[in-house]
Amino acid sequence: MAVASAHSETHGTENMGWLRAAVLGANDGLISTASLIVGVASASLVREPIVLAGVAGLVAGALSMASGEYVSVSSQKDTEQADLARERKELETQPEVERAELAAIYQSRGLTLELATQVADQLMAHDALGAHARDELGHSEQTRARPTQAAIASAASFAVGAAPPVLLTVLLPVGVITPAVATATLVLLAALGASAARLGGAPLGAGALRVTFWGAVAMGATALVGRLFGTQL
Repeated sequence: MAVASAHSETHGTENMGWLRAAVLGANDGLISTASLIVGVASASLVREPIVLAGVAGLVAGALSMASGEYVSVSSQKDTEQADLARERKELETQPEVERAELAAIYQSRGLTLELATQVADQLMAHDALGAHARDELGHSEQTRARPTQAAIASAASFAVGAAPPVLLTVLLPVGVITPAVATATLVLLAALGASAARLGGAPLGAGALRVTFWGAVAMGATALVGRLFGTQL
């Protein structure tokens, strides 16, 4: 009898770790930097302060994203390590209780008590801490906290998102910076939202509409601030 060949499957949840950080960083970089540029451009017809605002927004935003992500993911990593240390100690001091606990988890998922006990025995003999980390604590290699990687990814994605409006500010005539940056930003936001939705298996239209709408709101608000409080020098 032929054995069925193994096949690999790709699920949207496998992308969620890096996808969340990349989308969040690029989205923030594009919206915040473009909004800052539009606000300053609405207040001044001189190129230098507009470019300065864009570059400063890019640098400050990238570093802020990196530090925030590092602190957040480091806290997650600390919690994971504390959970593992507690589980390791319990496995050393009360292995039978932990075995029964693991068997109960498998039984709650549909296995008979006898089979659940056999599975728990075999998995604990192979890698007791790994079995409890995965099935009791919900830890996995895919979701493991990586602070440095998360910080670098967030900073890089923010910079990538912020770069287009900054480049347009440098290259275009001052008089068209506001409409050009606003238009390009909305197009890029729609593409970003649709791409993220596609990778995550969500509807493309909803993903594009969400980020485009809030991007338009942000740029409209900063343009209004620039008009109201700017000098138009």
